[in-house]
Amino acid sequence: MHAFVYLRASSVDDALALASDPNTRFLAGGTNLLDLMKGDVEQPTRVVDINRLPLDRITELPDGGVRVGALMRNSELANHRVIRERYPLLSQALLAGASPQLRNMASVGGNLLQRTRCGYFTDSAFPACNKRHPGSGCAAREGSNRMHAILGASEECIAVNPSDMAVALAALDAVVAVRGPHGERRIPMSEFHRLPGTMPQRDTNLAPGELIVAVDLPPSRFAAHSHYLKVRDRASYAFALVSVAAALDVSEGSVRDARIVLGGVAHKPWRVRAAERALIGGRLEPATIDTAARASVDGAKPYRDNAFKVALTQRAVARALRTAGGSA
Repeated sequence: MHAFVYLRASSVDDALALASDPNTRFLAGGTNLLDLMKGDVEQPTRVVDINRLPLDRITELPDGGVRVGALMRNSELANHRVIRERYPLLSQALLAGASPQLRNMASVGGNLLQRTRCGYFTDSAFPACNKRHPGSGCAAREGSNRMHAILGASEECIAVNPSDMAVALAALDAVVAVRGPHGERRIPMSEFHRLPGTMPQRDTNLAPGELIVAVDLPPSRFAAHSHYLKVRDRASYAFALVSVAAALDVSEGSVRDARIVLGGVAHKPWRVRAAERALIGGRLEPATIDTAARASVDGAKPYRDNAFKVALTQRAVARALRTAGGSA
């Protein structure tokens, strides 16, 4: 680990002032950042501890939604009465992630910013990683790529986003509230994470020096018919091979609205609008579910070791929809 200056912020404004150095990182739970620092993947010159900031509460919003503070711990959020009752999809996704010990430390903002677990990225012994060293190549394309992307990848990077929470938040139309040197702004979850393109070193659309202060959830429409399904190699403490956040608005047996978002298959939570269109306006019948499942992998480009993800994704989508609809 490289030497760094440790600072403790007393307010949001203080944190922003201390982050004027572009090589600064904010420290919340530290469950990902500290590992990357120990492996010399992240080498900040300044670490700003924000754990004393008053950003660890849930607040009711006037429109019936809720604001979740960025420092709320994953375990507390998953078990909060409002989340369990109005947004069970989010609770399920959080409880599917990591281990109880890590969930007790990990924060909402940190979860959004966690970086890929691609072994070629996390192990600095591998020289070819465009995410660590732009222009060096992508070792995963010809190497071990079982866990890697089948959708939205580029020649520069085929890594996947590891977050379960972010997949659920994308399905719930969440908005990320941030503060920075130029004031406040709101970023829809659909625009928060980036596809790799030619700049895989940038995971999100946060600007330098910006701090996540909250995540806003709109009024719940999907509580009665939603499900988070995570397919992984073992039942605990494993990242998704494929995950599905399925959220349905059903009235008198007809699907009025739908969200289907995939995890474990792309550089960001992957919303499948074609599958949603296959559902909206119809009844949740086997033929409709099969059509949506097939549409979920339109444009998939598997690699040598992960071709199985195409069929696995289709089966996972079908199962998640049946469970969300109450027929599983």
